[in-house]
Amino acid sequence: MSPSPAAGPEASAGAPYDLLGVGLGPFNLSLAALADGVPGLRTAFFERQDAFRWHPGLLLEGTSLQVPFLADLVTLIDPTSRWSFLSYLREHDRLFRFYLYERFHLPRREYDDYCRWVAHALGSARFGSRVDAVRWHPDAALFRVTVSHAGEPAPVTVTARNLVLGVGTEPAVPEAFATVAGPRVFHSADYLGRRDQLDGARHVTVVGSGQSGAEVFLDLLRSQPGTGHSLAWITRTRAFAPMEYSKLGLEQFTPDHVRYFHGLDQETKDAVVPGQWQLYKGVDAQTIAEIYDLLYERSIGGADADALLLPNVSVKGVTHGGGELSYRLRCRHRDQHREFAVDTDAVVLATGYAARRPALLDPVAGLLDLDAGGRFKVDERYRVATEPEVSGRIYVQNAELHTHGVGAPDLGLGAWRAAVILDDLTGGRAHRLPRPAAFTTFGVPARPQSPGGPAAGTAPARPVEVGGAGR
Repeated sequence: MSPSPAAGPEASAGAPYDLLGVGLGPFNLSLAALADGVPGLRTAFFERQDAFRWHPGLLLEGTSLQVPFLADLVTLIDPTSRWSFLSYLREHDRLFRFYLYERFHLPRREYDDYCRWVAHALGSARFGSRVDAVRWHPDAALFRVTVSHAGEPAPVTVTARNLVLGVGTEPAVPEAFATVAGPRVFHSADYLGRRDQLDGARHVTVVGSGQSGAEVFLDLLRSQPGTGHSLAWITRTRAFAPMEYSKLGLEQFTPDHVRYFHGLDQETKDAVVPGQWQLYKGVDAQTIAEIYDLLYERSIGGADADALLLPNVSVKGVTHGGGELSYRLRCRHRDQHREFAVDTDAVVLATGYAARRPALLDPVAGLLDLDAGGRFKVDERYRVATEPEVSGRIYVQNAELHTHGVGAPDLGLGAWRAAVILDDLTGGRAHRLPRPAAFTTFGVPARPQSPGGPAAGTAPARPVEVGGAGR
């Protein structure tokens, strides 16, 4: 399959798009793939980068996706799609190799390659195209979108009836590190590209204990005999704890739980999400085991493992070190309420990502109905609340953690969310949405159960679909 041609000035001509996508990460790519072939649907997805890239700074050798390969761009909605991971394997003559690989979780680098294969074959994908501004024109009932194309002297305007924002999240740098970011203080999102900048550092600190922090620490630990780095790993969480991966626990990443969570009041949602940190901020058990095994082997014969692991610790401030090392981290133990210092030459910040409201929405900022915290109000069908004069729909992907719960950034729900958006957009003509599938009943049961189970002659109670939008 040959890559689609880049859009140029001619894109301003012709009928409006039914759906215009901003950004082409995995979630909008899933939407583009599932929209491909839907009769009568005209779509385009604009991405400012010149090619598809998925977390390039963390494509470490030996790392795997944290969801099974069935959670590709399309399979959980349409396993017959030409854009499935199995189709990718067939296209690249890798089916038998994957069959003998005998793993449910594919290498992270292969997921990136698979997405790149889809992205550069889809006719609706437009790379090297930056969306600069979005304006609403009520007389035409259209969004007018200003787009700058790489290599073109001037931006062009395209029109669309509806928009979907898939700009993703951006690396979060804690306030304590804002003034010292530089060659040896950087976010883990840039780790592979900047790892060489750690050469010569006597001491390296990793801050943050999610999967990214664990993988960076493990990589530094593996290379420690050659680099000579002393290491520290600091996290605010109470323990270097494993990610929740029990089968019933994972039902919180199902459409059933999303519908339940969306029906809660916002105050409850904001209280619930932080307590679910092990669902999305934990570390997979294999990575934890590899770290422990290395530390154990390094300590044989009474040797010093030369690694300091500090859970339940916050970094309150950073100054340029007054001693031999470059930086002094002012730390505080969260239970003992005691402060201490960690001196280091370099810091890798595995401090997560934060949703952002892109500047391209500034021209319509007054038409968005935001909550008290300045966040999007997002309904069950992933539509952003707007003023009544805006008849076009603005959908969001991975900007709704506060309204839809911890499944928002999860790749396993990407195809389903995309199908919900298409279902809403087409009035149910795109893809069949799955029926409730979780064994767990989230919320109050639909009707009381007798001690001996359902009453004779009655069907078992179905999960309550608070705020559900099924057809």
